[in-house]
Amino acid sequence: MNYGLISTIIILFLFILIFFLYQRKDISVKEISLVATLSALAGASRVPFAALANLQPTTFLVIISGYVFGPIFGFMVGAFSALISNSFLGHGPWTPWQMMAWGLAGLTAGILGKFMKKPSRLKLALFAFVWGFLFDYIMKLWHWLFLVYPLSLRSFLAMITTSFYFDLTHSIGNFGFTYILGKDFVNVLIRFKDRISYTQITTEGNNKF
Repeated sequence: MNYGLISTIIILFLFILIFFLYQRKDISVKEISLVATLSALAGASRVPFAALANLQPTTFLVIISGYVFGPIFGFMVGAFSALISNSFLGHGPWTPWQMMAWGLAGLTAGILGKFMKKPSRLKLALFAFVWGFLFDYIMKLWHWLFLVYPLSLRSFLAMITTSFYFDLTHSIGNFGFTYILGKDFVNVLIRFKDRISYTQITTEGNNKF
């Protein structure tokens, strides 16, 4: 049984379901444009850092986007960020997994934003730190299912152990970006969010007359 192929089909099905749910929302053109802009920014920001070992600001930008705008918005930014960055760095069977991993990072950040309206700089940075490991573990699951034989807990743990410092670089980078730039990015995106909300309310009010 090809577990890698089956898992990828499941992921693609989940994408279709989430995109369908997002499409059914009453979203404005400005919100769609903002998703595209933030996805392009997060995706393109990965390219200049490609030569560095697992250090990039993409995860940080996806997390901040989800935290400010909500779970589904964060998932969309994360998924499209992977799609855009791989247009420069190369697509492959890993692309849907990267889309899912970054999408989940944005989605969970959106959930965090609903329960913690004003987290400290340190708490937000620690959240990003944890997602550095989670993202890499999801990608290792792809590597394990597609390329490792035999599939066993021992082989999976061996793969995680040997790449610990590589994963740690991602987490430390996330922590640094979020701790230094997180609050400023959150404040900027909140202003955009308030502007979009105000525009929607004004438009709805004008349509009543």
